[in-house]
Amino acid sequence: MLVLVAPGQGAQTPGFLTPWLDLPGAADRVAAWSDAIGLDLLHYGTQADADAIRDTAVAQPLLVAAGLLSAAALGDIAEIAPGAVAGHSVGEFTAAAVAGVLNDTTALSLVRKRGLAMADAAAITETGMAALLGGDPEVSVAHLEKLGLTPANINGAGQIVAAGTLEQLAALSEDKPEGVRKVVPLKVAGAFHTQHMAPAVEVLSKAAVELTPADPKVTYVSNKDGRTVATGTEVLERLVGQVANPVRWDLCMETFQELGATALIEVCPGGTLTGLAKRAMPGVKWLALKTPDDLDAARELIAEASTPAADAAGA
Repeated sequence: MLVLVAPGQGAQTPGFLTPWLDLPGAADRVAAWSDAIGLDLLHYGTQADADAIRDTAVAQPLLVAAGLLSAAALGDIAEIAPGAVAGHSVGEFTAAAVAGVLNDTTALSLVRKRGLAMADAAAITETGMAALLGGDPEVSVAHLEKLGLTPANINGAGQIVAAGTLEQLAALSEDKPEGVRKVVPLKVAGAFHTQHMAPAVEVLSKAAVELTPADPKVTYVSNKDGRTVATGTEVLERLVGQVANPVRWDLCMETFQELGATALIEVCPGGTLTGLAKRAMPGVKWLALKTPDDLDAARELIAEASTPAADAAGA
């Protein structure tokens, strides 16, 4: 069984969209998306530097556009036939569009509003995020809560990201949880997936009321708790609320395994989630879509993952 996943903010690198624009119709498609959301995705995906694409309001729609472009290059969702789809943080919007809950333009428009709203929320208080290297997750989470920090990303494979005010993060650096080797500040603009993002939730809630989501065409796994979600209405509700809730990618990976995952493909810019899968999902084959050069290998993995189901159906 194949799982198709989409990365979140921080996966972007300067020029990462460039090779994908050589695919037939890709540049026109991205240009149309740019016009629809009022952001020059072509420029930011090909010419902008690292600082420019680190901007939350830019990074989020850029990541979703790249994910959708690379997923479309693999083929129609009915042809790919993944057993499940999921995304990390803003990658959930990519997953929702791939699953047919929202069309591409609607997903990108909502993500553009999300990025702007999160940037505005981050400007209210000086906040940030930091990764904890090493340590026991339960011990680390309890320690973070004692310091008033939120375990904003519990990613599995021993990876936890803390979020809160700069003062709280400074205290964490001076008072690390037992077993944690190092606390590494992340280059992000705020404390995402915490109470500090509550104003952004309010903005997205108002925007979501105007939308009519469809039920997912394939199994959709939510960051909130790793559960599968069957209705488009609930997917949309979770997309809105997740802005201020911790990402539980560890639980998503547990669900993938419970569903019988044998292969995992991460859409562009792949690498982060396949790295976690490599450590937390032993025996599962994985592939990261970085450039169109990876498409042939991805299609081979898709065919391999679908073969057992096809054989069973034939029997």
